Amino acid sequence: MQLDMNLLTALDALLEEGSVAGAAARLHVTAPAMSRSLGRIRKATGDQILVRTGRSMVPTTRALAMRAQVHALVQQAHHLLSAQQELDLPALDRVFTLRWHDALTAACGTALITAVHRQAPGVRLRLTAEPGTDDAELRRGEVDLESSSSPPALPDIRHRLVGSDHLVVAVRPGHPLTEGPLGIERYAAAEHLTVSRRGSLRDPIDDALTTRGLERRVVAAGPTAAFALQLALGSDLVVTVPDAVTRAARHRLGLTTLALPLPLPEVPLYLLWHQRYDDDRAHTWLRDLAAETAQALFTPPTASRQPLTNRTGQ
Repeated sequence: MQLDMNLLTALDALLEEGSVAGAAARLHVTAPAMSRSLGRIRKATGDQILVRTGRSMVPTTRALAMRAQVHALVQQAHHLLSAQQELDLPALDRVFTLRWHDALTAACGTALITAVHRQAPGVRLRLTAEPGTDDAELRRGEVDLESSSSPPALPDIRHRLVGSDHLVVAVRPGHPLTEGPLGIERYAAAEHLTVSRRGSLRDPIDDALTTRGLERRVVAAGPTAAFALQLALGSDLVVTVPDAVTRAARHRLGLTTLALPLPLPEVPLYLLWHQRYDDDRAHTWLRDLAAETAQALFTPPTASRQPLTNRTGQ
């Protein structure tokens, strides 16, 4: 049976007002239109709903039994379809999937999880590995929020610039590169480690060196920044990483940070999501909280800044 859902609103008004004229005035329709709605309701339910007693109308036994349920259904429908729903964070029960770069997750994942749990204890976060750009997962709704170093190419993928990072060089304490100024030739002559989930032994640094007639020797590729930093700690390998998102990890490992003797553009950090979530208040809350948490990486307290050792030599 096909039932016009508008009949529920009409039925609710009829049961609340107890008259066709009152229900018509409540819904801002004419009395004849409301009478037609009552006729359709009687046909759909097989019940008179309202019956005349003298000069007034009274609800039938069935109408009285369904009145509370009808009113609840109408209220739920209005709440569901309302564009101005209030976000009740303490009652929010939802799972969000975040696909972020491993260094970003390591740098602010704990702070984000803590903030989310404090504000919305019913929300759970699924932090997945970053396998590379796959806008299809965003479009299918399998990923709610993604990190990226470039804006999306597709018009239905939204983006928000969180901050910009610059590259630094990380080496073990006492590494030969820490002795004297670090020039571009000394940097290129060292043995390097790249960070690449796909195992690539080349990145934009190599292209920049090539334009200057230089070539570095990359002897290994690590899948994550955490792995690469740990490897650099136990060897003479040099790893070049974004400063802000690896600052805490470098400090924790006791690595020495050097300025990169190669002018390169800063690395932007974007958060990406599908346009279906533009007006989703819970998603808006999450991405605002995620952006705020990530932005804290780019504006650390002055006292916590780790000075660069041996800045670029001329």
